[in-house]
Amino acid sequence: MAEISARDGNVVSIGTVRKKRTADGTSVRMTSAQRAWLGRGVTQPGGKLPLFDANGQRFSERTIKSCIQRGWAEPWFGNPLKPDWMVCKITAAGRRALANAG
Repeated sequence: MAEISARDGNVVSIGTVRKKRTADGTSVRMTSAQRAWLGRGVTQPGGKLPLFDANGQRFSERTIKSCIQRGWAEPWFGNPLKPDWMVCKITAAGRRALANAG
């Protein structure tokens, strides 16, 4: 149970949010940005995930890192021309989580 202090000093208790998990323990609660990024890798050779969205904007580093931390994506190889660009591929856990996220 989480507690939040109101402006008047009273403490209010609220329930915790539980994330839905699959049988293998992966979380299926994804942001729309995570779904968009991982979804683009499903149809690509080797599961390569894009650096840019359909509008040519670079995907957020926060989105990429959060997917890696959850095991939905993994670094594939370094980009010698742009070392700060992380080239990744979708994992089997990422495919399952994406399918369960609906």
